[in-house]
Amino acid sequence: MSSNTFERSPQKVKFINTKYREIKTKIPCHGTEEVLKKLDTFESRSMHGQLPLVWDSAYDSNIFDSAGNKFLDFTSAIFFANVGHSNDRVSKYMMQTLKKPITGCYAYGNSIRAEYLEKLVDFAGTNFEKAFLMSAGTEATEAAFKLMRMNGQKIKKERLGIIAFENNWHGRTTGAQMMSGNLEQKKWIGNLDKDIHHLKFPYEWSLNGTSGKDFFEKQINKLISDGIDPSKDICGMIFETFQGWGAIFYPKDFVIAASEFAKKYGILIAFDEMQSGFGRTGKPFGYMHYDIEPDLLCCGKGMGNGYPLSGVIGKSAVMDLPEIGNMSSTHSANPLACSAGLAVIDEIQSNDLINETIRKGRIFKDKLDLIKEKSKNNIAYINAKGLIGAILFQDPITKEPVSDLPSKVCELCLQKGLLVVHTGRESIKLGPPLNITDEALIEGLEVIEEVILDNT
Repeated sequence: MSSNTFERSPQKVKFINTKYREIKTKIPCHGTEEVLKKLDTFESRSMHGQLPLVWDSAYDSNIFDSAGNKFLDFTSAIFFANVGHSNDRVSKYMMQTLKKPITGCYAYGNSIRAEYLEKLVDFAGTNFEKAFLMSAGTEATEAAFKLMRMNGQKIKKERLGIIAFENNWHGRTTGAQMMSGNLEQKKWIGNLDKDIHHLKFPYEWSLNGTSGKDFFEKQINKLISDGIDPSKDICGMIFETFQGWGAIFYPKDFVIAASEFAKKYGILIAFDEMQSGFGRTGKPFGYMHYDIEPDLLCCGKGMGNGYPLSGVIGKSAVMDLPEIGNMSSTHSANPLACSAGLAVIDEIQSNDLINETIRKGRIFKDKLDLIKEKSKNNIAYINAKGLIGAILFQDPITKEPVSDLPSKVCELCLQKGLLVVHTGRESIKLGPPLNITDEALIEGLEVIEEVILDNT
C-alpha cells in the first residue's frame, strides 16, 4: 500500500466510546471525500498522501472530525504540538499580543521578541548566546548552512565543505536538500554542491560489531584518502539529532568522536533539532543526550506548537557573522509567533514536562518492547527515547524491510480512533503530546498492540 492509496470512501467500522476515543460513524466520515477531492483539484499533490482524515478541531491530545469522531493523537501533528493542541497558555499569550494589537513589525524592535529571545537562549543551554528567528524549519537549516560557510570563509576563503549523513533530512529548499542524504529527492537541483560530503549513517545493522567511534573514524579516513583536507576544506558538520523516519539515534561514541574531530580542525557542528527539540526526547534538546556542545541549533516544529516559528541558536561570534540586515526576513520574529514560543517554554517549565516526558517515556518504551516480543518476528527494531518512537517492520522469514504492513497498521489505527505517523517506509512513528495523560498513553499503545497482533 503506497502513501496515496488509503481508502477515502466511508468504511463500516466497529464503534468505539472511551474517554479518549469515540468512533460513531463510518471512517472516514461522510464529507471527507468531498474535501479531499477539492484539495486534489486546487492544491499541489505534493501536500497529499496522508491518512484520509479531515480535521475539524483539535484540543490537547485529541483530534475531531466534522462528524464528532474523536481521535487520540500519537503524532502531535508531525511532532509540533509538544504541549498539546490548542494549548490554553499558548492561546492566552497570543491573545494578549493580538489585543495590543500587533501582528507583525518586520525587524523593528518589540518587547515580546526581546523577552522570548532571552528565554530561548537560556533554555537552549550554557553554550549559546544569541538566536535568529524565522518561520519554517528549512529556513533554519539554510541559515546554519550559511553561518557554517561564512565562518569557514573567515578562516580560509575556499573552506566551504559541509559533512552530512546519508538518509538524513534537513528540509525542502535547495541548500537544505543538498545537505539531506537522499539522492532521489534532490535530482531536481541538477548540479549538486561538490563541497557537501555525505558519510554513512551508523545504523545498528551497519555497525556489525564495530564501535560508533571506529565507524566514524573509518568514514573520515576514507574522506581524507579521497583528497579532502579537514583543516582546509571542511567548515561544518550537520547532524539530524535522530534520523527522522525511524527515530534512529546515533551511537553516543560516534557523536563524541565527531565532536572531537570537529574541535581539532575548527569545524562548526550544527544539530537539526526540528523533531527532537523542546522536550520531545526527555531533554530540552536532543543534543544533550550525546554529552557534547554543538555550535549551532536549528529549531522548529515544537518551538511554536503549531504556529510558524523556527530559529538558529549559537555563539555570538558565529551568529554575528552576517552584516546588519543580511539575514532579516519579512516574517522573522513575528510577534504572534514569539508569543507562542514564549508560552511553549513557560508551559514546559511550569508543568515539569521534561521530567514528565522521562517518566512517561519509560511506560512508552516498555510497552513497545512488549509489543515487539509478542509480534512473532514481524518487528525488526523498536526505537524510543522520551516520547518519540518508531516501530520498524520486517518480513518474519526473510527479515527484509516491508512497507505494506506499516501502511496497513496506520489505516487500521485510524479506524480505531488512533493517529500514528505514516512514513511511507518500513516504519510507523509515534510522538504524542508531552502532556498526554498516562491513561491516554497506555490506551493508545494498547490499540497499536491490538492492530499489530491481529494482523501479523
